[in-house]
Order: sequence, then structure tokens, then C-alpha cells
Amino acid sequence: MNIQLSNTLTRRKEPFAPADPGRVTLYVCGPTVYNTAHIGNARPPVVFDTLFRLLRHVYGADAVLYARNYTDIDDKIIAAAIQRGVPIGDITGAVEAQYEADMGALNVLTPSFRPRATENVPAMIAVIEKLIANGAAYSVPSGVYFSVAADADYGKLSGRAQDDLKAGARVEGGGR
Repeated sequence: MNIQLSNTLTRRKEPFAPADPGRVTLYVCGPTVYNTAHIGNARPPVVFDTLFRLLRHVYGADAVLYARNYTDIDDKIIAAAIQRGVPIGDITGAVEAQYEADMGALNVLTPSFRPRATENVPAMIAVIEKLIANGAAYSVPSGVYFSVAADADYGKLSGRAQDDLKAGARVEGGGR
């Protein structure tokens, strides 16, 4: 079976050819678990579940590894925990359980891996520190941001030129 997928970079449908047909990987950004899911939160799991099933059919169930992460710490979660006077895990655990139940009701398969942001903070910090050290990110009082000027190809997938992007659009007065 020849799988054709849209290539965002070329803007064309092209044959899918994994680097290793014995280990086909799929990573999809999952939910931020601060509140119950809405219909928009279900679109990626349903769409990528279809792709996951197709890849498993073509390459075999054991050859396809699908990861969908949980963002289980962010400003909204921290604010909700403070407001309710409960540990963050009380909120994220309940919301994650409801999300899993909702996806189950939609007959979405469970991904091979469901990593949580809180389980990977040291690795994220190491990557951020490396980006800053290499001049690919910068720190301002509101946070750390990727320096789009550091990547000549930034905007290529969206079809936008760097010159068309607004400086400081995400960080008032701190953008580069």
C-alpha cells in the first residue's frame, strides 16, 4: 500500500517513506490538562488515531510508536491549583483521567507513550540552556523565547518570510 501524505514544506502530496519501516514514529502534541476537553481538543487525537491505525496496518502494530504528551504544568494549572487550594496533581490527574475517558468514548486508541511535561523538566531545561548558549533563544522577564532570527529557515513550513513577522509580537518590548 502506498501512503500519500501532504508535505507542509513542499505543499504537495508525496509518498510516505519512513526512514526505518521497522520503527515508524509519530509524535503529537497532546492536551494541557487544566480543564476538561472541548471538541477542538478531540480533533488531533481523532485525526492522528486514523493515521496511527493506517501506519499500524501497513507496517505492523509493533513497528509503529506513537507518542502524545500531556502538558501537566503551566500558568493556568498553577493558577487553578492556587485558586482551589489543592496540589497541581489533583487538577491534572482528574483532568487527564476525564480526557482519557473522553478519547475512549471516541474509540481513539491509546498511544504507545504518554509522557508528561513534569517527568521531563530537567531535559527541557537542558535544551533551553543549550538554545540560549547557542544564541537560538533569549531570556526576558516574561520567559525564554526562541530567536527566530537565529534560524534562517524559520517560517518555511508556514510559508511566511521572517521579514513579514512582527518583532515583539509575543513579548512586549522583549522580542528579538
